[in-house]
Amino acid sequence: MKRFLMTVFLLLMVGVTAVGAQTVPCPMPPDCQPGVVCPTFPPCPQPIQPGVFTNPEWLKIPYHRVNVEIDSQIARTSVDMRFDNDGNGLAEGTFVFPLPQGAVVENLVMYINDIPIEARVLPADEARAVYDAIVRQYRDPALLEYIGSQLVQANVFPIPPGEHRRITITYSQALTIDNGLIHYVYPLDVTRLTSSRPVEQTSISVSVNSSERISNIYSPSHSIALSRAADDLSFRAGFEATGYSPDQDFSLYYGVETSDRLNVNLLTYRESANEDGFFMLLVQPPSQTEDTVIAPKDIVLVVDQSGSMDGLKWGQAQEAARYVLDNLNPADRFNVILFSTGWRTYSSALEPASVASSAADWVMSQEADGGTDINGALTTALSFADSERPLTILFITDGLATEGETNPQMILQNLDAADVNARIFTFGVGDDVDTFLLDTIVREHRGTGSYVRPTERIDEEVASLYNRISAPVLTDLVIDLDGVTIDTLYPAQPLPDLFAGNQLVIVGRYRDGADDVSVRVSGTMQGSDQTLVYDGMDFPRQAGGESFIARLWATRRIGEMMNNIRLNGENPELVDSIVSLSVRYGIITPYTSFLIDENDILTQSGRDEAARAVNEQAQMLAGSTSGASAVDAADAFSSMEAAAAPVAAAMPTMTAAGTLAPFGTPGVGGEGGFAPPAPVNPIQTVGDKTFLLQNGVWTDTTFAPDTMTTQKVVFLSDAYFELLAAQPDLAEYFALGERVIVVLDDIAYEVTVE
Repeated sequence: MKRFLMTVFLLLMVGVTAVGAQTVPCPMPPDCQPGVVCPTFPPCPQPIQPGVFTNPEWLKIPYHRVNVEIDSQIARTSVDMRFDNDGNGLAEGTFVFPLPQGAVVENLVMYINDIPIEARVLPADEARAVYDAIVRQYRDPALLEYIGSQLVQANVFPIPPGEHRRITITYSQALTIDNGLIHYVYPLDVTRLTSSRPVEQTSISVSVNSSERISNIYSPSHSIALSRAADDLSFRAGFEATGYSPDQDFSLYYGVETSDRLNVNLLTYRESANEDGFFMLLVQPPSQTEDTVIAPKDIVLVVDQSGSMDGLKWGQAQEAARYVLDNLNPADRFNVILFSTGWRTYSSALEPASVASSAADWVMSQEADGGTDINGALTTALSFADSERPLTILFITDGLATEGETNPQMILQNLDAADVNARIFTFGVGDDVDTFLLDTIVREHRGTGSYVRPTERIDEEVASLYNRISAPVLTDLVIDLDGVTIDTLYPAQPLPDLFAGNQLVIVGRYRDGADDVSVRVSGTMQGSDQTLVYDGMDFPRQAGGESFIARLWATRRIGEMMNNIRLNGENPELVDSIVSLSVRYGIITPYTSFLIDENDILTQSGRDEAARAVNEQAQMLAGSTSGASAVDAADAFSSMEAAAAPVAAAMPTMTAAGTLAPFGTPGVGGEGGFAPPAPVNPIQTVGDKTFLLQNGVWTDTTFAPDTMTTQKVVFLSDAYFELLAAQPDLAEYFALGERVIVVLDDIAYEVTVE
């Protein structure tokens, strides 16, 4: 099973036992009502809620804390969770969850009023029988997703109203190394298995110690904070959130290397042997680099001094400029350009780092006023380029061009016409910046873009980026793969420069496959050409690997096409390609936000019709040409990475017909003690597949209704469980609901209801 760990202690077979309505005698004056605090009498307790409830929404999780220690590939995971009963009914049930293959439970304790209760680990055959019984009893296919070889079961005494129960567990497992990468997973995705309330406080802390130097550290699932040791033999990674509703498991990769040189790790994915595969290269220079290795560079600060920057923003921009000037490398050269209505330079030529303090004083003495001449400031900055040294431009602005050349297309053409070796890094401040212009600049000039919201500090964002790019190790980077045919790489050539400690992630597609591919990394180091070769890379021919790579590639691909539309306007081929990729991989775009309502979207004719409808709607809303509407639509998709945002954050929600809660989510807020059903996202990604909710059926986007027929099986029937026993890979897909169509090994399986 791909998702093999415990369900975060909450397959949560928690019910409320009917004990009958009860009242507690409460002497008090006649004018004092139950639940009202009286001056001299305690409030009369509310009666215990009668009835039987499943997964009550008033059972909350105040905290979920995970601490992981990995030492020489042995991972020891400790978890501490608490469950509070905020309702007025007794919660009683069983906590059941599976363990990873080969895991050893060191400690498992359930605390009830500080008294531990017994827990047990079941063998695989008994665990499967328990699971089948639970699934049938609770009609919850999500339980199928976590069927494992071992099962931990802890009986829970009733949780009275106003009380809580705490569970702690510690288990160990051995992590394998694959192509230089070690992978750790913690099952944080419990949204379909727990109560509807988010976890109040969630934290995961991972501490790693290694006998070999650690290179790449990468989480495809969560935004993590990192702290690395200077010797590269250990690191700490952390994730924290409040009011958090997890939607995917926590996943962490880290690479180990056997040399001090630049490190390259490879991850691959292939859905089947008959289709092209996907790959991801993680390129990591050493995190600590000797000064003699760092390439000398030229830096030009271009700072918006217009009237809209006046006040707090201008003060922070000044501090950002001071930070950069105070942290130049000894061999660097610099200049500063301030622009408003026109522009001013600190010097007519690049200056040595030794006089940077004087430039900082000059910047701190200036005031903000006037308009915004972006074109003049950037073209002037490019004029300082030296063919012998790389030029880095840090560009800070808070608005649109209002002086000089104001047409974004003409500004871009003027920058291209300079034809110099420069990297431009942009900082858009506030909510009124020209995202189209800034995104295009960084894409065409091998930089990166950051956006600083009004609540964020400009100086901190600039300092953070400058620390990452202040030590270029390899410039004019080129990566070649010998022995396998590849296409559609992202980022495309020319590649960004490599900086000390800064990782480069490259995704692409490959054909055929090979088990002895050479990766050649070439570039310029201190003015001389360097080439490093990594042999023996395996691009598999068979199915398998990390499915998130395909989605990441599709995100980058869609981003490129959206940028093309921004620059050149819509054309039917691009729109059709965006729609097809979006539906296949569940990536939301301006062209596909409502396409799930089309019943025939899985057919080519349905997609063509939907794409035509989108174009017509966009043109009608824009009241102009299709090119204008394309720019408006693409502005909602402001960068390639924006496409990776979860569908839940961008899509309107709807209630799934035929879901598992026909009577609603149990609770005290609705009629008869039940609340309305929770909204369901109509697009779900499971592993490598994307499903659309159509007429109450979760339908695999690879299913072709025009050419495929389905093999039907009735939900929770004996044949249903027999099929799962024979094809365990179906479990994570069947976990979507009572009605599912999924294609596996070219066979379409359909789960139906009687």
